[in-house]
Amino acid sequence: MYRVKTLNNISDSAKEILKEPMYTIGDDVEAPHALFVRASDLHHYPFNPELLCIGRAGIGYNTIPVDECIRKGIVVFNTPGGNANGVKELFLFAMSMASRDIFDGMKWVYTYDGSEGPVEERMEKVKKQFAGPEYAGKTLGVIGTGNVGSMVANVALNLEMKVFGYDPFLSVDAAWKVSRHVERASSLDELLQECDYITLHVPLKNDTVGLINAERIAKMKDGVRIINYARGEVVDEDAIIAALESGKVSRYVADFPTERLIHAPNTILTPHLGGTTIEAESNCARMAAAQMDDYLRNGNIRNAVNMPNVFLERTGTARLCLIHENKPGMLANIMPLFATEGINIENMTNKSMGDFAYSIFDVNSHIEQHTIDELNAIPGMIKVRLLV
Repeated sequence: MYRVKTLNNISDSAKEILKEPMYTIGDDVEAPHALFVRASDLHHYPFNPELLCIGRAGIGYNTIPVDECIRKGIVVFNTPGGNANGVKELFLFAMSMASRDIFDGMKWVYTYDGSEGPVEERMEKVKKQFAGPEYAGKTLGVIGTGNVGSMVANVALNLEMKVFGYDPFLSVDAAWKVSRHVERASSLDELLQECDYITLHVPLKNDTVGLINAERIAKMKDGVRIINYARGEVVDEDAIIAALESGKVSRYVADFPTERLIHAPNTILTPHLGGTTIEAESNCARMAAAQMDDYLRNGNIRNAVNMPNVFLERTGTARLCLIHENKPGMLANIMPLFATEGINIENMTNKSMGDFAYSIFDVNSHIEQHTIDELNAIPGMIKVRLLV
């Protein structure tokens, strides 16, 4: 039986997968084998020795110390694409709010005191001040064309926009999702110079912090409209406020409010609503639960942020799963131990990600505890699991 501790309210769809008798799941579970989170900050969380994995029901993982986790043999999963449709639908709201001054128009309606006549008459005289451009015929730049960005790019084509996409890390799977009518920008600068609207859909990593800064804003068209449904830190706050105050940026729509942005001109801010739909929360919870289940029971890894994708059909009578450093000689140190113990390997796979690697061995032999101890003693070995 595996113990799963929930640190936030998780959709019941997860419990359809992580169910008894194989799993005990709840917020009062002690010494868990897995943590299930949505938004909790784990940077100072005391990871117990039994912890094997963390499931993040969502895409962002900046609240999880992924490097520390892998050094402790803890695999961290997220759910790319699980909330993509929800974000895509909110993008439609963002485009409207970035164009016409709908927000101030609504505020005028709800604060009008009738002193200048009936609202039905007065609104016809003031409505022009809330006008803005149509986005049909304009050019949209999509920075990051993964699960969300590809959907946004495709829906923008249906809005009769010209669309540029830029993603230096575009995977083959993501490429298949992007319409052939989306023009691929050869550089970020090319996209910035061409577009009337720019929308951001990149993960928060060291090389995306401040991706949109003063230097890059200077290369944009005057009056550009920017939508940020990626992460707040992807846009340099000082730079965007200065650009809004000068008029270089006409409107900034973001899902990550801060005290300073609330008081900046021409901003439309929502409280991190991108993936906040009933369906998205259910999809992410179910997806994270399925990934955790496959890892805990079978050792397979899908959508981990600190380990490569590794899948191997179960064969043999037992499975050994090894997390270890990615350095020369690791397999050469492992194989002789199997030979000495008379362990017959039925099937195996090995993949790496950066400084770490993951190996699976399906064997047709009984594995003694002393064998696991000897594997753990190999220099560079991080965690050894036996699945039967």
